[in-house]
Amino acid sequence: MTEQPKILIVEDDADLVKIMSVVLEAQAYQVVAAASKEEGLDKVKAENSDLIILDIMMPKGTEGFHFVWELRNQFDEPHRDIPILVLTAIHDTTSLRFYPDQSDEEYAPGEYLPVQDFVDKPIDPDDLAARVKRLLGTKEGG
Repeated sequence: MTEQPKILIVEDDADLVKIMSVVLEAQAYQVVAAASKEEGLDKVKAENSDLIILDIMMPKGTEGFHFVWELRNQFDEPHRDIPILVLTAIHDTTSLRFYPDQSDEEYAPGEYLPVQDFVDKPIDPDDLAARVKRLLGTKEGG
């Protein structure tokens, strides 16, 4: 029996964490949650997560950006390379994009915010499950 992939959810909305946990556990993933950037970074070190689902906007503001920067720049491998799926409602309210599909004068695709994918709030459970499965590749649940 192979170990179930472990997903760390860093999100301050307890109701959303519960919904995502139910969806992901139904797909046979282990789920660990953190309600802040600091707690999330501590759990990155304590839990050997295979994927991080990260909210950008938390109570102190743009904690998600700081989480990504610290993880990618201050952590050692393999923690630094854990795939990140960002949760955001920003794409619905502005034309701002964190992950440009095309290069511009300064950034290549995906270079601006080094994460693997984005999912917009409100979250569609089937879309979430499909994105997680794709990001985990061969480390499938169930």
